[in-house]
Amino acid sequence: MEYTHLGRSGLRVSRLCLGTMNFGPQTTEPDSFAIMDKAVELGLNFFDTADVYGWKRGQGVTEQIIGRWLAQGGGRRDYVVLATKVFGQMDPEARPDPNLDRGLSARKIIRGCEASLRRLQTDHIDLYQMHHIDRQCPFDETWSAFETLQQQGKVLYAGSSNFAGWDIATANLLAQKRNYLGLISEQSVYNLANRTVELEVLPACRHYGVGVIPWSPLAGGLLGGVLAKPPGGRHANPDFQEKLAAKRPQIEKYEAFCHELDEQPADVALAWLLSNPAVSSPIIGPRTLDQLTGSLRALRLKLDAPALKRLDEIFPGPGGEAPGAYAW
Repeated sequence: MEYTHLGRSGLRVSRLCLGTMNFGPQTTEPDSFAIMDKAVELGLNFFDTADVYGWKRGQGVTEQIIGRWLAQGGGRRDYVVLATKVFGQMDPEARPDPNLDRGLSARKIIRGCEASLRRLQTDHIDLYQMHHIDRQCPFDETWSAFETLQQQGKVLYAGSSNFAGWDIATANLLAQKRNYLGLISEQSVYNLANRTVELEVLPACRHYGVGVIPWSPLAGGLLGGVLAKPPGGRHANPDFQEKLAAKRPQIEKYEAFCHELDEQPADVALAWLLSNPAVSSPIIGPRTLDQLTGSLRALRLKLDAPALKRLDEIFPGPGGEAPGAYAW
């Protein structure tokens, strides 16, 4: 396994991050345990989750599964760099609570952290991430909550997810004024088929020393060799089929090029992300052990300049960084 510092921090994480969003809804608890055990055996020390995962409002199903796995002991908690998120709606449907609705108020963050700690059966969260931007709440309030949690030893580092470039800049400039470390990571949708973050998010992350954690690295399955797979399953979903139809010419060229390389499309997609110095650790979300172990090939796959150029031709992206991508 390869490791890297997460952004400008001293925290070292594996170059692949284990995403747990499928734990509960699609992967049973015993299978989830087996995947986490195998991940640790393979050297993956970076686990990502969120309070809303499990998709049963207010219950934190996925965090509970991880908590029961951690409670088995055996050095699990000491080894794992544990990341979770706050922002989403966590109030029970039977008794809605406006202060447990979406947002990043100090009350929401403090209560959200305490609830996640209980579900995860741990005394601290290594990376506590804001799951979305809350422009109705001042960052000074948000940072005051993070500072309190850090002083209490309940949170070690702060990260963001789905932030715009100017949100990252604003957050870190205000953190600097408070003599606070600020954001060390940003979790963004980023893949060959969706390169919008190259305009402003990636440049902001490089400037402020924020490590990029791409989610949906396979574009929801579009980059996973979908054309060679038998029809049916989750790929039969009408929304997926609509997305595939819109990008089919590119996907056909992409899979043909992967065939020329004699590599699996999913491995090429991950290797492309790993070739970007701004990227710390793409999130893989295996539903099975085979999917987990199969992802490791990407760490050994080094794409040369001609291969990267060909991928740029198939998926050209936004044309570079803003404003040069669209202005003279």
